[in-house]
Amino acid sequence: MRINCAFLAALTGINEDWFANWSDAHSGQEATMRTNETPHYDTSVNTTGCCPKFNPGGWDDQELHFRDKPFVRAVTHSVMHVPVNMGSVFARVNRHIDDAGASAEGQSIVLSRDLSPWSSEHLFSVSKPVPEEVMTTLSGDFVTKVFEGPYSQARQWHEEMQQVARDRKLEPGDVYFFYTTCPKCAEAYGKNYVVGVAALG
Repeated sequence: MRINCAFLAALTGINEDWFANWSDAHSGQEATMRTNETPHYDTSVNTTGCCPKFNPGGWDDQELHFRDKPFVRAVTHSVMHVPVNMGSVFARVNRHIDDAGASAEGQSIVLSRDLSPWSSEHLFSVSKPVPEEVMTTLSGDFVTKVFEGPYSQARQWHEEMQQVARDRKLEPGDVYFFYTTCPKCAEAYGKNYVVGVAALG
């Protein structure tokens, strides 16, 4: 039986979505994602002053359905897939999102993928247009999988995401990754969670 999320939210002041995701993660039930919705991004624990400690509950094996979902698009430089200026680009984009009041509260996700060994694309979910940044939209159906481990496993994770799509009798499309914490915060928290997000063809 599902817990009364609204009651607990009113009682504790904690976002209702947090209880819903906790209930789904501990009951064996999958949360049904509404169009343009993502699993709740829990920011309640932050001991680094940088990235919140990622709560993977509710993020694994989800189907996401995007229809013209708005994102800020940014591109970073790499050297043989190793990021060069990701920190400065992310800082700029997040500052502009905050200045515009466009943060997707509780629905934050940044979808990243390599365009080549020399550049990567990053899509920042937002609630409205952000001045000084490039806006785009994303449509399609996607499936998620939570990974934990070093970034060096990214190639293996990419292959696993393609197989997840094939297991659903669908051809895999673009594969994105949501890097939930920066390297320093991952080290501080002792876990490096990465969410794979594969488009379903």
